[in-house]
Amino acid sequence: MVPQFSGKVALVTGAASGIGRATALAFARHGAKVVVSDVDDAAGEETVELVRAQNTDALFVHADVSRRSAVEALITTAAQMYGRIDFAFNNAGISGARAMMADYSEESWDRVIGINLKGVWLCMKYELQQMLRQGGGVIVNTSSTAGQTGSRGVGAYVASKHGVIGLTKAAALEYARQNIRVNAILPGTIHTHLIDEFTHGNEQMLQEFAEGEPIGRLGRPEEVANAVIWLCSAESSFVTGATLAVDGGRLA
Repeated sequence: MVPQFSGKVALVTGAASGIGRATALAFARHGAKVVVSDVDDAAGEETVELVRAQNTDALFVHADVSRRSAVEALITTAAQMYGRIDFAFNNAGISGARAMMADYSEESWDRVIGINLKGVWLCMKYELQQMLRQGGGVIVNTSSTAGQTGSRGVGAYVASKHGVIGLTKAAALEYARQNIRVNAILPGTIHTHLIDEFTHGNEQMLQEFAEGEPIGRLGRPEEVANAVIWLCSAESSFVTGATLAVDGGRLA
């Protein structure tokens, strides 16, 4: 069977680990060439090697998505290398500092918004320009279940993820007739290094996270990756401006 993305090119930001790496590998398994981007060069290059082990080509580009020049260079490099960008998964993000609203620092706020929200906007800005030139494409943005709910102590993160949903819907409407689809993925609690850093390997805390999920366990990065692949595939050709929760039932 010919891979469904044979001859296609996928761009994944925040691809050095977790959901980003799992999605880069999923694109590779489906035959796409993959542009891997992150600020962690060593782990990003490791993702590239894992992608190449799937018998497809890959390229690593260091990019801080909060900087316009870095994002513009990322998209330019990807297009020059492979000629096009068929799929873009804008996944780079941080959880940021934890503090109540009245105590949250302006510096922490600016950093979270700069990466999680401005970064998605910048990526879409230049991805859309490239997709318009080539006649179409698909964009998937990483929001969160926090994009539809509130949460104490992470106001900037919550605001940024709500904003990603707004950007997604606006872009979907603006470019729906230019053969460009734009959707958002809303992961629940996924077992990545961010969870391990938060719990410091405390098994009781991990169990509490798992019990907080209606399905009774944490999600796996590969489960989010599978949803992204579907949103990029022909099977979802009538889906744009949507928010797809991969959350074990949390939002329900």
